Amino acid sequence: MFSEIFSILAPVFVCVGIGYGWAKSGRDFDTSMVTTIVTYFATPCLVFYALAKVELDTSVLWDMGVAALLANIAFAVIGAIVLAVFKLPQRAFLQALTWPNVGNIGLPLCLLAFGQEGLALSIAFFTVYVVLQMTVGVAFVSGSFSPKAILKMPIIPATLFASVFLFTDLAVPNWLFNTTKLVGDLTIPLMLFTLGVSLASLQIGSLKTAIWLSTLRLGMGFGVGVGLVAAMGLTGPAAGVVILECAMPAAVFCYLFAQLYDQRPQEVAGLVIASTFMGFAVLPALLWYVL
Repeated sequence: MFSEIFSILAPVFVCVGIGYGWAKSGRDFDTSMVTTIVTYFATPCLVFYALAKVELDTSVLWDMGVAALLANIAFAVIGAIVLAVFKLPQRAFLQALTWPNVGNIGLPLCLLAFGQEGLALSIAFFTVYVVLQMTVGVAFVSGSFSPKAILKMPIIPATLFASVFLFTDLAVPNWLFNTTKLVGDLTIPLMLFTLGVSLASLQIGSLKTAIWLSTLRLGMGFGVGVGLVAAMGLTGPAAGVVILECAMPAAVFCYLFAQLYDQRPQEVAGLVIASTFMGFAVLPALLWYVL
């Protein structure tokens, strides 16, 4: 079991470490360009090729989407109550408690832990989550909502296009599958490199608050994940994916939104960094639980 867990964690730590070391060495890394490539090209291709040819009961994929929605609601409700009790600003911290890092860390872990099946299941979870984060999440932090934001998200047409092949007997042309796989396979390493670069550049603020909110993020995530698995009757890789994705640390995008809309960015950065390092520390135990 130890060697299996190590084989899952090692690629993640190495890739994040390369990005972290790259940034600390003073070398240039165009985060904006890489993020654009991942968002508009690599991730849609990954979504398409992983879903279009997946050999899974489509009801399981629907379960992943439902689990993502329910997890999002549960995190928002619990987080809002806790922040209200301790009189902490909702717009600054609620997003970091509600939206875990289901992309940069969640997708690689699910792929390495459960193979292509785990990747497809995690993408179904990720797709729902990223749509919520980029619409409801942004609206909450910024104080305004734009329906056009949904139409501009390339992950949505990629999902719909994949559904044509997923729900019919149509075969994906080899040239299309090979092309999307070639581009889509850029996603995970680029996500991990960028996570390392981002962690190296963030500055921690209010360490005490960051640590206890990070503990809440990770503990709440695990608890909600286990609860959803039991309530929905999920088993096997589906159960493992839901627990892993729910138990991820706060997403780096939470800091970017806090910076953009001036919602205590240094304190949110502290939460992102603390929860990430704490999350890495408990990953062996988390993987032992789901495997």
